[in-house]
Amino acid sequence: MPMDGITLGAVAEELTAALSAGRVDRIQQPEKDEIVLTIRAGGKNHKLLLSANPNHARAHLTRAQVTSPDTPPMFCMLLRKHLGGARFLRVEQQGADRVLHVCFEAMDELGDLCRRTLVLEVMGRHSNLVLLEENGRIVDCARHVTQDISRVRELLPGLPYEAPPAQDKLNPYTAQEQDYIDALSPLVGQRIDKAILQTVSGVSTQLSRELSFRICGQEQAELSIGLLTGAAERLHAFFAQRHTAPTLLVDEQENPIDVFPFPYLSRSGERQRARDSLSEAIEEFYLQRDRRDRIREKSHALRRFLQNALERAEKKRAIQLQTLQDAKDRDQLRKKGDLITAQMHAMERGKAFVDVPDYYEEGMPLLRIELDPALSPAENAQRYYKRYNKLKAAAELTKEQLQKNEEEIAYFEGQLDNLDKCVTMEELAEIRQEMEREGYLRQSSGRKKQKEAPSKPMAFRSSAGLTILVGKNNVQNDRLTFSAAPEETWLHAKDMPGSHVILRSARPDQASLLEAAKLAAWFSRGKHGQNVPVDYTLRRYVKKPSGARPGYVIYTNQTTLFVDPDESLVARLECRP
Repeated sequence: MPMDGITLGAVAEELTAALSAGRVDRIQQPEKDEIVLTIRAGGKNHKLLLSANPNHARAHLTRAQVTSPDTPPMFCMLLRKHLGGARFLRVEQQGADRVLHVCFEAMDELGDLCRRTLVLEVMGRHSNLVLLEENGRIVDCARHVTQDISRVRELLPGLPYEAPPAQDKLNPYTAQEQDYIDALSPLVGQRIDKAILQTVSGVSTQLSRELSFRICGQEQAELSIGLLTGAAERLHAFFAQRHTAPTLLVDEQENPIDVFPFPYLSRSGERQRARDSLSEAIEEFYLQRDRRDRIREKSHALRRFLQNALERAEKKRAIQLQTLQDAKDRDQLRKKGDLITAQMHAMERGKAFVDVPDYYEEGMPLLRIELDPALSPAENAQRYYKRYNKLKAAAELTKEQLQKNEEEIAYFEGQLDNLDKCVTMEELAEIRQEMEREGYLRQSSGRKKQKEAPSKPMAFRSSAGLTILVGKNNVQNDRLTFSAAPEETWLHAKDMPGSHVILRSARPDQASLLEAAKLAAWFSRGKHGQNVPVDYTLRRYVKKPSGARPGYVIYTNQTTLFVDPDESLVARLECRP
């Protein structure tokens, strides 16, 4: 768990050292629960990120580019008023709890020096950012907490700030060996890691198991009387030292899965990566997760619209297919009309049926045709012709509608696939703007049209060193495909929504071609299948029909490969920024 109390304590020390005597130069609020303070310290600009995101609350220095909304939120404007130009003092941790106080010295409205404190509470879905006056009263907070929300405490402007309820646990920064012995003695017989978790503040489940390993060489061993003294000594010694060896734990694909302020002895050294600072490690851990969750949150309404539209289109397709099935026997109606007309001279009015020779069949067997007794033979023949013509017209119209509907289904499926590939807000905006242009969505009246830099495709390098580019949405696919050289290789998963892929070579080696095909398969609807068909051809043979939607192309002279999508290949070949 990256943001446990012990990690936050190490973060507080690192931030205090890096930002000492700095000045607040800029304040941004890119998200409703996230603040970025640009602080000038030591001749450099440092960006301090404070996030109260329910899933990714954290504090660290960041190098990421920050995009501010067109209109700054009220909380941001208030922070600019109270903290603009303020001098950074320090970051204090409250005991070993997951609460940080970022302390500043600022000028009040009368020009007098005063203290302002920005409190970050890292408490899951209750995480918050609170600005305090010198007297401890709340100026404002990112999330207002009323009595209806919490009976424990209110967080509203003007109220005295109350810290989160303290847990009845030892403060590891001040506890002595005897304190550990007294606290652990009643828990003899339990697992060591669980005993530590119950008695020591700021310790996560992962850290408690690491401490158990350091005490007795096992992550889940039983606490015995004989281990008490040694456990107390090791715990006291562990918390008395400063941990300044930030470490990132990664999986087999080198994706970060945890952050430690020091190497874990209970984890494989092969999976641990040292980092220059804890901020660097935390940002690397959270960057993709936070971005992915933000994208998922902001794309929720668009995804729901597409899913509903796809469901309606699929129901319409079922009706259209049934209409075509019903119309398959329409020739029988015309045939009956013809047979009635041919035998009209021998027929009498008022009969419910007639048996006539079927001259369409060999041997002309008799065919019984139902009649309406109230109609004349000629009228009965016309009745069959009218039913035939009606079904014929319905079939022709339905075929046209079915083709358009199939195109819409493919479009909606493709856009849902594109949403899964979004990793930046620019890419999400491109999808929405495209759907507005296509008439599926209305332009939001409150949103300004702003010129944004076009998003970039994913870049990979084959094992032979060739560049492979993969589009992530329809607009990007068009840009990628039609900016490629005519002799470069173009790939796409056959007959399914997916990315356009460009392999920067006319005659690539077989290994590079297979790798590009596997990327095309992975970034398509067939990513979880096997033997996915992927077409490839020269870009010169890829054309866009006049008036076609973004991302839609036709191509010729293709060859089809059958490949298995490979997620590990994606991580191995990706060109990381």
